[in-house]
Amino acid sequence: MQTLTFAELGLSAKVQAAITAAGYNEPTPIQAQAIPVAVTGRDVLGIAQTGTGKTAGFVLPMLARLESGRARARMPRSLILAPTRELAAQVAQSFEKYGVNHRLTVALLIGGVSFDDQLRKLDRGADVLIATPGRLLDHFGRGKILLTGVEILVIDEADRMLDMGFIPDIERICKLLPPRRQTLFFSATMPPEITRLVNTFLNDPVRIEVAKPATTAKTITQLFRYCASTEDWEKREVLRGLIRSENVKNAIIFCNRKRDVAILLKSLQKHGFNAGALHGDMDQTSRMDTLAKFRDGTITFLAASDVAARGLDIPEVSHVFNFDVPWQSDDYVHRIGRTGRAGKEGRSLTLVTPDDFKSVKDIEKMLGEPVAWIGDAPTEEEIADGSKRKRGRGRRGAAAPSGRQDARGGRGRDRGRQAARPSGNGQHREQQPQPAAAADPQAEQPRAARPESSQPSQKQNGRSKPPAREAKPAREPWEPREPRQPQQRRDNGSTPVGLGDHVPAFLRKTTRPVQA
Repeated sequence: MQTLTFAELGLSAKVQAAITAAGYNEPTPIQAQAIPVAVTGRDVLGIAQTGTGKTAGFVLPMLARLESGRARARMPRSLILAPTRELAAQVAQSFEKYGVNHRLTVALLIGGVSFDDQLRKLDRGADVLIATPGRLLDHFGRGKILLTGVEILVIDEADRMLDMGFIPDIERICKLLPPRRQTLFFSATMPPEITRLVNTFLNDPVRIEVAKPATTAKTITQLFRYCASTEDWEKREVLRGLIRSENVKNAIIFCNRKRDVAILLKSLQKHGFNAGALHGDMDQTSRMDTLAKFRDGTITFLAASDVAARGLDIPEVSHVFNFDVPWQSDDYVHRIGRTGRAGKEGRSLTLVTPDDFKSVKDIEKMLGEPVAWIGDAPTEEEIADGSKRKRGRGRRGAAAPSGRQDARGGRGRDRGRQAARPSGNGQHREQQPQPAAAADPQAEQPRAARPESSQPSQKQNGRSKPPAREAKPAREPWEPREPRQPQQRRDNGSTPVGLGDHVPAFLRKTTRPVQA
């Protein structure tokens, strides 16, 4: 039976007062089921799609449990692991919002921030430590932090951890923690590797699943727009038309590649759109500044890579545009989950080229229904032809051949070698047929019979040139090969020099003439 108010979840009076001040009255399904279990100290396995309030589902019970006690220097009382800097910073903001009535110390360990500033917070003692796995292990390797005092461990966006290759780091961190602790584990999907992690490090967890894994929120209207061309400039033109046709308050536009984010940003700004960018190559200060501007409305459109696809809680995002269809259907779920959050309506629009039909089929399989097209839908013939394309990592999507075609024709490396490539009989193969022999009357004559004027000069620049060697007659296949004679070097044209004569001049014995 689902409770209807936060007062029935077993939270302390301080936490309830902070919730009321924040303007929340009713818990979401994941909060209503996870909070009563978490406040008792039991392990929790929460499976829910993005945008369902998972962050408050573990922040609120942690605040209630950490009210008593005090942290010691460099020994945090609780640890929250997040896959990205933005998600970690967002969790820290949740503690600031809901912990206004608490005197808890929160430390944030993420990349792109000075080690010294983070060490000063650790030295004062951290009740709540929020970190990305890499930066946490850096501090531990330097001996600046002890994890033996952690009472509560939270692993957020575990499937994202798997995608980013953090599972070995998570396993190492879990082994450094005391075995008697509470673990709150949240993930949108449960692949086999995540299931193994749960079975290894959670102690009889309560499984809470409020939605089918990898499903989209019902509050999101999903539309797809077919673009018959794979040219980027045409896709950008179609995108601008979609933006102008929609009542966009603010929007996130996703690209598959970081370099395309920069190109799209310049295009949007060139056509008068108030836009910013967010991708993994940006430094932490720029990323946080861009997110702050997008949250407060200074920036209307945010061109982003998948670094912004998961976990970021940006309130009231009206639209999500997929400039590129994501390669994985799970990424599609997390992208469009940036809109339609907390029960609000949202819209997502995805551009589809002939190279994307296979990915669209995967999305349809995940959704369990055909996608809805806006404008002209692709024909069956176009879908059949597009499904045969080999999708690669190139900008156009088509896989390049093994020998990439040069821009001016021919194969990249082999171009220019055709004329000098040897054939099977040792002679050079000619790239183009030679003109008829009659065009050159001297070509029919042997070299010796040509006029004297046609012979090359034997004296050039005052130096006499040795006569050219006579070409040996070609050996017929049935004739035996002549034995190779040992090559001998002559000294001043006189005595043959043997192997023993290869001696430096200063070591040779000089023979003096015998005096009569």
